[in-house]
Amino acid sequence: MADPTDRSDSQSDVTKADPASRREAGVVDNPWRALRDFTDARIGLGRAGVSLPTDEMLAFQLAHAQARDAVHLPLDVDSLCDGLNDIVDSAGGDGTTEPLRLHSQASDRITYLQRPDLGRRLDDASHKALGDGADAAQKTCDLAIVVVDGLSSRAVQAHAAPFVKALASALAQDAEHWALARLCVVEQGRVAIGDEIGALLNARAVLVLIGERPGLSSPDSLGLYLTWNPKPGTTDALRNCISNVRPAGLQLDEASRRALYLLREARRLELSGVKLKDRSDSNVIEHDSEPGNFLIS
Repeated sequence: MADPTDRSDSQSDVTKADPASRREAGVVDNPWRALRDFTDARIGLGRAGVSLPTDEMLAFQLAHAQARDAVHLPLDVDSLCDGLNDIVDSAGGDGTTEPLRLHSQASDRITYLQRPDLGRRLDDASHKALGDGADAAQKTCDLAIVVVDGLSSRAVQAHAAPFVKALASALAQDAEHWALARLCVVEQGRVAIGDEIGALLNARAVLVLIGERPGLSSPDSLGLYLTWNPKPGTTDALRNCISNVRPAGLQLDEASRRALYLLREARRLELSGVKLKDRSDSNVIEHDSEPGNFLIS
């Protein structure tokens, strides 16, 4: 199985061949191919006879293999925790608050894929590690950050620690409002496992960083899920999502800016989900100081 963490540009090498060389190889180009400069979508592939060009077929097979590998490759938890711990230390930690390693009730990857419900709850050992809620009842925190492998360990391995660093820098702007719980890293987890963790930590909000289901052009997409007042049984309608966080998608700095906006609004309104709208982009009609005709503005 190919290593999906390999950042080789082999895929782009076989799909961005020189037009002249493609013609010499008998490929009939498609005029829509010019749009490939603006999207990763597979459009304007051209044809060789009545079939796809060989390079496009090979690129598709490579992308499919990378997506499958992203799902099945185990997360290197030791390396991830080391990176997260370095961030905590650089932010003034005392070296005793390294990330807490947890596990869902899905014992292995096959069970995780076949039983999504088991990925939403902590196993007994992890529940005990969080103190069964006894310690949490004595101290309330504002935000719990939970890193979960999800359906793409590649995304979490590559982007979780850099995003946490960017978010920590953003939160420092109003640090007096954000008492952070201990970082948690969960194996074989789903989004909803953050609800149980947030409740046990007595957190007012939980932010889950999770590997999203990989696509054929995005095997390394990280998703962010914010839930106010987390508790088991919370529905997806009560969450806010920021998706496609990766170098070829939403940049880390922009993702942290949007996350900070949603966190501030969730704290102000004491809610999250469908009633909390992302207005972080000021270029919308609702932000106009005076009403006007948007057709002529």
